[in-house]
Order: sequence, then C-alpha cells, then structure tokens
Amino acid sequence: MPHRRLRGLANPLNLIRLEPAEGLDGSSSAPDPSCSIEEVPMGKFLLPLFFSLVLGLPAHAQHRVLTVYTYESFTAEWGPGPKVKQKFEETCSCTVNFVAVADGVALLSRLKLEGQSNPADVVLGLDTNLAAEAKATGLFEPHGLDTGSIRVPGGYSDDVFIPYDYGHFAVVYDTQTMKTPPASLKELVEGDPSRKIVIQDPRTSTPGLGLLLWVKAVYGGEAGAAWAKLRHRVLTVTPGWSEAYGLFTKGEVPMVLSYTTSPAYHMVAEDNGRYQAAAFAEGHYIQIEVAGLVTTSRQKDLAKEFLRFMMSPAFQDIIPTTNWMMPAGETAQPLPPAFDRLVKPAKTFLMDPEEVAANRQAWIDEWLTAMSER
Repeated sequence: MPHRRLRGLANPLNLIRLEPAEGLDGSSSAPDPSCSIEEVPMGKFLLPLFFSLVLGLPAHAQHRVLTVYTYESFTAEWGPGPKVKQKFEETCSCTVNFVAVADGVALLSRLKLEGQSNPADVVLGLDTNLAAEAKATGLFEPHGLDTGSIRVPGGYSDDVFIPYDYGHFAVVYDTQTMKTPPASLKELVEGDPSRKIVIQDPRTSTPGLGLLLWVKAVYGGEAGAAWAKLRHRVLTVTPGWSEAYGLFTKGEVPMVLSYTTSPAYHMVAEDNGRYQAAAFAEGHYIQIEVAGLVTTSRQKDLAKEFLRFMMSPAFQDIIPTTNWMMPAGETAQPLPPAFDRLVKPAKTFLMDPEEVAANRQAWIDEWLTAMSER
C-alpha cells in the first residue's frame, strides 16, 4: 500500500579553469604574419575577472540547492515528495534534494551519527515523541516563523519544530477475516492469542514507539505485564511500518498497527472498504510529524522559505491523499468524503516530549524484557 511512510567541498561547475591560449603556451612557434594582433591593456581583462570573482556570478547563473532529510515513504513515487518538490521548485528558483532513510527513528539516528557534518538544511519526518531528543543534539535552531495557521489536536506548538501532519495510531483489521475486532486496548492485550497482530519495533519505527507510549499511557506501571500478555498475540515485530502493512495486506495476519487514516487510502485509491480501524474505548495515541531548520544549513533563508511553504495550502493539499495523514494546516481543497468515515478518537493521548526523552530507553528495555520472556 503506497502509504507511509554529500555535500562536497566544491561544485566542479563553479570552478573557473584557466589555461594558456593556443600559441601562448610558452613555445617558440613563430606568429602567423597573416593575423592582426591588437595590443590590449591587461587591466581590461583583470578588472572584469576580479569583480566576477569577488561579487559572484550574475543572479541568473546562481543556483540554490535545498537538502531535505526525510523518510522513504515521503519520497516514494506515490508519496508526497515528488509533488512537494515540483510545487516548491516552481517558485523557489532552486532544486530540492531529498535524502531519505527508512523512518523517523532512523532519521534521528543518522543525524546523531553525522553530527555537525550533516549536509541537511531541513529535517522533515521526526515526530513530537523524538522532538526533545532531537533538540538535545544541538543540530536544530528556532525557526522564527509565524505558525498561527497550524492546528493539531492537543495544541502542540514549538519554536524549533513545526507540525505538518498528524494521525492517530490504530489497530487496522481485515473485515473479511475478523468480524469482531477488539474494542479497547485491554481487549487487544487480553484477547484470543490465536488472532494475531503484526507490530513495529519501537527502537527503529515511529509507529512502534507510538504503540509503546500508548500502552504506557493506558497501563502506567503495569505496562510490562500488559506486554507480557500481548506478546502471545504478536505474529512478528518488523523494523518499520511498510514491512508490517505488507504482511497484513497479503493476508498473513488479520491485524496490524497502523493509523486511523489508513483505511482512507483503500477507500479512495482502491474503492475498497475491506480494511478498517478499530475504535478503542480508552482513546488513541497521536503522532504529530514535524520539520525543523538545521543549525549547520548553508541555505537558511531558503530553508525558511520551504518551512513557510510547508504550512501553506499548496503543501497541505498534497498530504491527505499521498501521505494519508491529516493536514496540520489550512487546505484549499476539501478532504475526500472517505475521511468522514474514519474513526474519530474519543480521547487523544500525547506525552510531553521531555518525558519521552527521559524515559524512552527504560521503556524500550521494559518492552524487550517482556517480549523475550519464555
């Protein structure tokens, strides 16, 4: 299902190569008497060369490149990336260069590995669960932009990261093989172990981390015991969302951890209502995806142009039917009618980013312990 989800030291084209002209290479060849040579003061050549080097090339010869780190499903041919690139390049007189990794967690890991040497201007695809940890790297700076047009459940707002879409995590099930899905997280945890689900690894996947936090938000100190029960229903744990959803749509498993918005893809693109999200009585944990300006960017003005564009209807209109998430800003076009049929969570869970950063590793360790028990 098409749903989420090195910059060199110099550009050879910008180097000026100076070579002696033919006949002026220091050889002893005699001049051609048929040629008329006019002596021109050297200054007429040196002054234009001097000013071109000091003041730079003419405006029409300059070209800007914006490097955006993101995740693979964003840049896929069916994802929002190609349309976003086309729309922004129509107005920016620049080239957008996407650099993609598997997932938002992998995105943060790459940034930590590269540190100050990373070539990114903008990072798009982290979420609020990773925001505090990302800030702690020192690789992001305040954007200084007006974010008044952004509206997300819970009212998340930040001077460094800007939301661009959101979606609630959900158990998506196959209506042809499961007539009665779980109606709560408790029913999922304590239900029939023969009715399997595929989930994602919280160490490598933002949906996997989302489920970890969802269980923690509902069960608190009993989260470890809940995982010990739930593991009997888990068919497998995949590194990312795509692998898990692929197993689900191939009929290998009747349930998968995904989003309340996932059924919209099937209803809009396939005219198929077979796959639906289960509404959970306790509520659903939300994912808010964000983008930020990289401190080491060499194109900060252009990066800010992109972040402004990201908040505009031109970008937001692309999100619902390519990333299959809810837009965080105003759109010029109404959402497809299928979005009206999606689960509307009665309660939204969202942990403070600082709390997640402080406890993420301990909660992952708790999960690992419970999932590995025999």
